[in-house]
Amino acid sequence: MTFTNFKKWLLCGSFVLLLTVRLHGQNNRLNTYHQIGWYNYFGSFKISKKIGIHTEYQFRRNNFITDWQQSLLRTGINYHLNQRVIFRLGYGWIETFPYGKIPINGFSKDFTEHRLFQMVQHNHKEGRLEISQRLMLEQRFVGQYSTLNTLNEDRFPMLNRLRYMGRFQYPLKGQSIQKNTPYFCIYDEIFIGFGKQVNVNVFDQNRLGLLLGYALSENTRIEVGYLNQTLQLGRLVNGSSVFQNNNGLIVNLNFTWSQLSSTEVPLEK
Repeated sequence: MTFTNFKKWLLCGSFVLLLTVRLHGQNNRLNTYHQIGWYNYFGSFKISKKIGIHTEYQFRRNNFITDWQQSLLRTGINYHLNQRVIFRLGYGWIETFPYGKIPINGFSKDFTEHRLFQMVQHNHKEGRLEISQRLMLEQRFVGQYSTLNTLNEDRFPMLNRLRYMGRFQYPLKGQSIQKNTPYFCIYDEIFIGFGKQVNVNVFDQNRLGLLLGYALSENTRIEVGYLNQTLQLGRLVNGSSVFQNNNGLIVNLNFTWSQLSSTEVPLEK
C-alpha cells in the first residue's frame, strides 16, 4: 500500500468511525448547547534548517466572550523532516472552567490539565488546493477532586487520546496563498480516548471549522469563521451520556518566522 492510499483509507476510516459513534446511543443521551468564542494565536519560529519552536495560546470563551470555557497554553519543538513532514514534541497547560448547566467536572469546579503530546503533520498541494493532515498522540494528566469539599485537585490520572485532523485551504485569487491573498479553509478533527482510565467517552469530541483567511504578509495570516465542537463528557448523568453541542466564532492569528513555506502554517485549531 502506497502512502497516498494509506492517507485515503485513514480519511475514510475516520469518517466511518465518527458516523458510527454519532449514530450509537441517540436515544440515551443528554444534549446541552453553548455559544462559544475561540480567540487563538499560533506561532512557529524556525531556528535552523531542521529545528523550530512552536508557541500558542487559545483564549476560549462561553457565551461568545463573557464567560470562561478554557485557557490553553501550548509549546513544542518542531523537527522538519523535509518541506512536507513535520514532527513535534510538546507540552500543554490547560485550565477548564465549570461552564454550562452540566459542567465537565462533576463537582462544578475548574480543573487543571498538564498534557504531553507527540505529533506528525504532512502538508502537500493538489493544484491550488493546500492539504494538511495531522496525527497527534496525547498523554493527559487531568486534575480531579476526591470530594466536593476538597479545595484543590488531589490526583492527576493519565488519560490517553488520539487525534486526527484534515485541513483544506484554497486561495480565492491567484494560484497560491501569498501576501495579500484571501483564502477559504475547512477542517475537521476527531478525538478518540483509549486506555483503562477512559470511561464512557471513547469518542471524546469532534471539531469542524469553516474559515475565511487573509495573508497579511508572507509570515502572518488571520482567519475568522465558524466553529462546531461536539464533546462527550467522561461520565453519565442520570444514566445518560452527556454531549455538549458548542457552536460559535473562531479567530486565529498565525505567525511564522524564517524559512517556513506557505504550506507549513501551524494548524492547532
